[in-house]
Amino acid sequence: MSRRTEPEPGLLPVPVRPEGEYRQLINVAYRLLGSLAEAEDAVQEAFARWYAMSGPQREAVESPGAWLTTVVGRICLDVLGSARARRERYVGEWVPEPLPDTTEWMNGRAGGGGTDPADRITLDESVDMAFLVVLESMTPAERVAFILHDVFRYPFTELATIVGRTPAACRQLASSARRRVRAARPPETPTGLQARVIRDFKQAWEAQDIAALVGLLNPDATMIADGGGLVGATLRPITGAGEIARYIAAIGDMVPGMTLLLRSVNGRPGLVAQRGGTTVTVAAFALADDRITHIWAVRNPEKLGPWTP
Repeated sequence: MSRRTEPEPGLLPVPVRPEGEYRQLINVAYRLLGSLAEAEDAVQEAFARWYAMSGPQREAVESPGAWLTTVVGRICLDVLGSARARRERYVGEWVPEPLPDTTEWMNGRAGGGGTDPADRITLDESVDMAFLVVLESMTPAERVAFILHDVFRYPFTELATIVGRTPAACRQLASSARRRVRAARPPETPTGLQARVIRDFKQAWEAQDIAALVGLLNPDATMIADGGGLVGATLRPITGAGEIARYIAAIGDMVPGMTLLLRSVNGRPGLVAQRGGTTVTVAAFALADDRITHIWAVRNPEKLGPWTP
């Protein structure tokens, strides 16, 4: 889905949206969908439904924010249901859309007024790439119940109207999702240690030092690349420290003139590869102790819009 920030030609202009509500809704929708473009579309649709009501109908709504969140939740539930079929047709592996910390960019968008939805996402543990990948394993109902209850503290009585289940059933959905998260997430690695490991990984990559790369990877590490069929990327996960190290080292030969940058990716230390000033890859990492266990390399250019200043 394409990003839209202005009404389509021929439509009545949409009144200015309250900043607090828009920010909250974008945060909810991104966590539910794992796609910034789809999240913005869901929020735009919710506001379109709000302004399609008559003035008296809107005035009768006790809490517009709660009403909009309910609508966004239902829209996202529908999108998640259809997303599974779409992703079965996706070329290669599908990885959630990575988010930058725009304060790290010293030119371009970062100082330009914060108009991109990515600027409105709060970077915390609930947008960590490893967390979003776990969410992908959940059913749509589990994901909605868990995110809205555990992350945004919505009561189960309100969730019931979104998911179409009883409050007790919503409680069970959230509990099941919580167990998935606990089973899949490794112990927390201090940010300082993560940053040091990723910095060492960057240096080993630049030097094409396979032995150093292997030493930084867990023996059973996994690397997943998402090219979406639009750019070159391995279509299946690469498993094993040696295989990943050789693949990483070969990229330097295949993509001459590539520059690696240390950047925050979804609130965690990560790497950005640029060529000619354009971001071509964003890599997120998961660690256990001081070894890298997972690498998610997003190369699909449709997911990298916010990354080129």
